[in-house]
Amino acid sequence: MSEAEPELGLGLVVEGDGVQVRVRFPASGEERRYAVGSAPLRRVVFRPGERVTAGEGASWLVAAVEEEGGVLRYRGEGGEEALESALCDAVGYGSPEERLATGRVDPVRIHELRWRALGHQHRRRQSAVRGFVGGRMDLIPHQLSIAAEVTGRERPRVLLADEVGLGKTIEACLILHRMLATGRAARVLVVVPEPLVHQWFVELLRRFNLRFHIFDEERCRAIAAGDPEANPFLDDQWVLCGLPLLLNPGRAAQAGGAGWDLLVVDEAHHLRWGVEGAGPEYLAVERVSRSSECLLLLTATPEQLGLAGHFARLRLLDPDRYPDLKRFEEETRHYGEVASVANRLAGGAKLSPADRRRLHGILGSEPGEIQGRLEALARGDAAAREALVSDLLDRHGTGRVMFRNTRAAMKGFPRRVPCPEPLTVEGETERELERLAWEFEADRVVGERSGAQGKGTGLDLGRDPRIVWLAGFLRNHPEAKVLTLTRTREKVVAIDEALRREVSVPTALFHEDLELVQRDRNAAWFAEPDGARMLVASEIGSEGRNFQFAHHLVLFDLPLDPELVEQRIGRLDRIGQSEDIRIHVPYVRGSAQEVLFRWFHEGLDAFGHNLVAGRELLERFGEEVRDLAQDYHETQSVREGELDDLVERTRKVRKEIEQRLEAGRDRLLELNSFRPAVAERIVEGVRAMDREPTLEAFMLEAWDHYGVPVEDLGPRRYRLGGDGVYSESFPGLPSGGCLVTFDRALALVREDLVFLTWDHPMVTGALDLLLGSPDGNSAWAVWPEAPRRGLWLETVHLVECVAPARWMVDRFLPATPIRLWVDARGGDVTAEAERGLGGARLVDGDGHEDLDSDAVRSVLPSMLAASRALAEGRAGPVREEAVTRMEAELGHEAERLRALAAVNPAVRPEEVEGIEARRAALRGHLLGARLRLDAVRWIWLGAGRGRG
Repeated sequence: MSEAEPELGLGLVVEGDGVQVRVRFPASGEERRYAVGSAPLRRVVFRPGERVTAGEGASWLVAAVEEEGGVLRYRGEGGEEALESALCDAVGYGSPEERLATGRVDPVRIHELRWRALGHQHRRRQSAVRGFVGGRMDLIPHQLSIAAEVTGRERPRVLLADEVGLGKTIEACLILHRMLATGRAARVLVVVPEPLVHQWFVELLRRFNLRFHIFDEERCRAIAAGDPEANPFLDDQWVLCGLPLLLNPGRAAQAGGAGWDLLVVDEAHHLRWGVEGAGPEYLAVERVSRSSECLLLLTATPEQLGLAGHFARLRLLDPDRYPDLKRFEEETRHYGEVASVANRLAGGAKLSPADRRRLHGILGSEPGEIQGRLEALARGDAAAREALVSDLLDRHGTGRVMFRNTRAAMKGFPRRVPCPEPLTVEGETERELERLAWEFEADRVVGERSGAQGKGTGLDLGRDPRIVWLAGFLRNHPEAKVLTLTRTREKVVAIDEALRREVSVPTALFHEDLELVQRDRNAAWFAEPDGARMLVASEIGSEGRNFQFAHHLVLFDLPLDPELVEQRIGRLDRIGQSEDIRIHVPYVRGSAQEVLFRWFHEGLDAFGHNLVAGRELLERFGEEVRDLAQDYHETQSVREGELDDLVERTRKVRKEIEQRLEAGRDRLLELNSFRPAVAERIVEGVRAMDREPTLEAFMLEAWDHYGVPVEDLGPRRYRLGGDGVYSESFPGLPSGGCLVTFDRALALVREDLVFLTWDHPMVTGALDLLLGSPDGNSAWAVWPEAPRRGLWLETVHLVECVAPARWMVDRFLPATPIRLWVDARGGDVTAEAERGLGGARLVDGDGHEDLDSDAVRSVLPSMLAASRALAEGRAGPVREEAVTRMEAELGHEAERLRALAAVNPAVRPEEVEGIEARRAALRGHLLGARLRLDAVRWIWLGAGRGRG
């Protein structure tokens, strides 16, 4: 059998030539070739009294062993017999006591690696930040606060409505990732507008290591071609699709019939609801949401469709709670009372008698209790004020189902500095303006037809004034990192070619025709301090990428859509940006781009401040802007007044919209969406795990154990890969190897580096690979300098609770290791061993002679029994402590929900019932947690042969 891969079962030597040996493992269907001098093989030899299973399944005790021509023949007490080659190839040799009894032991270092892995697994699964550690993201408090609140609920169905730039997608991915990491979800469907499918795929993979399967009509048909009766949505567990796929009623029915633990719907404001009823998009999502236990809706504009549209989205979340629009309208009038009191409380203002009466009515508590809390508030008790605000937040109407953070309430955004760069044309002015008009029209129709500016159209920017300006800017700012964004792939190439003729600057390109790996490499080169000075990217570069290490943004052209402009600026204008960002807009006077620049800058103020309601403004003015820009180069002298009027009307409407949104701003909802104390605990918990050196040390040992070549590239950076014997099967390791880092800050600017955390699949896979195998579960050690002679048995038992993953039992009782030592008489020597073995030098036992002795083997059963009894004594308190933790957490939550349900109908009955059912089930599971032997080790004290 293979000591390196015991899970293969028994093997048969089928070929050998003195240099190599070929072994077939029938049980697993695998075959291996080994060099004779280093083959990790051991011949399996059974002894009298041990049980064997023949190939036909008969099991019997061995009475005698004979050798015939180099082949062993086993004879049973009842006359049974079998050649060793006829034994069952799936015979188990993985249990620690079996391996130790038969002399199959591992080196001391592997045993210690297994022990450390058990400890890491225990701490990882019990961690309060499990599932939050693994994202390649800044630790932004409001995002973590929302994710913690949502994932703490029994069956979350919520609306994420943060303003643009605050990270709704990250919040949704965090929630999704934590639910998958903790076992709360297994089947997930993500539905997004068609243009965002690729962006979501990249975001899930690059930031959270979640590889979703993209479904479209072609893929569904391909699945049906193999099995016409099959539901294609059952083909994969994690599915990502565009909303148009579900507009086919048949596909919507299949998606709804597949059943999902979690459904995520982006841009939910596209789900239309009006006086004529629900639109097809709404009906499709509604059908799928009915079979989804948890639901996340994302929209940055919850007010865009008015109160009726807002109600329609809430109805998707909970149709029983929101069955009627008129009733909802009546409830919203009551929300204002709650918000006014909460705002005064949160701001430290003195409460009026009317406010006190409202508190009595809203909180619904005993009059004496409320009076006592108000008296404490009057004395300046900050804790009383905080408790009252918290209670009001809980009772706020949609605060249980909707989360909305605003940029006005957040800190950490940079200042935008508009840098207009008006240019003039020298020479053939009319011809150049005509070329720019053609460029504007071609840019406008990108997306309306494939390859609007495809290969071979011959775009030449060699005489373009924007190129001359950009070359000069790069010469005058030799240290600056510059991100240049433009509309199409062809313009990216043309800009690069034209600039090369003007200035010598290291430049990286980023566009859709490059392979994803090449894009990553180019972005990483731009991120390097000594790397590319400029990155020229097509529109795809404005999708989800983080370039906040740069502070200069050049908008080589302007799209008509304000949301695209905001998305471009958002690559630099992010929470955590260390400097002001300078937005350079080079445009030629008299061209279409001048019209766009003035509309965006003077009308929308898009370069100076975050743009709100961009879609509404585009719908209102977009056609007028387009028509004016198309022929502006021909009619500038007569249409300048039209442009002035357009800009002024746009500015007026923008201000009206901003005033309307500010008046409707729900500050109570904002308070509920971000709880700083909760967020700070999570941030500190993640930072603490990031700082720990234990992950790096463990992975270096694991790579070494499995033969993965490792090259040290610097602090917390490594290159993995090569042709190691076992590296190809190491979980999460690409066949060509990869670069990895354990440093979050470095991972944020070097996207070509794999960011390893305790949540990463390579790490969890390494733990599962090691602990799911017999590696290190049986060892034989000698302690030469022991203070006395004797024989000890070290055992590691695990207290394991087997329960459905959705109960998240690991929060209260992850597999908990109990390490004990007993002597040959079964006495407990754990305290002595812990004192003496801490700094002791243990060496591997030499060969099998000592282990094969009957004297040693005869005491093993009694020592194991004694150790088991001791472990049972220690397991009891572990179980009881877990129950206590569970009751404290869920009992408090159950009481809170019951009280809340009495005054806030947004608390669904299922929430209260679910948490009570969970308490009862968990108590039974925790008290019934089993004890399993995971590892054993003989330790020979002061005598015996050993290898250093």
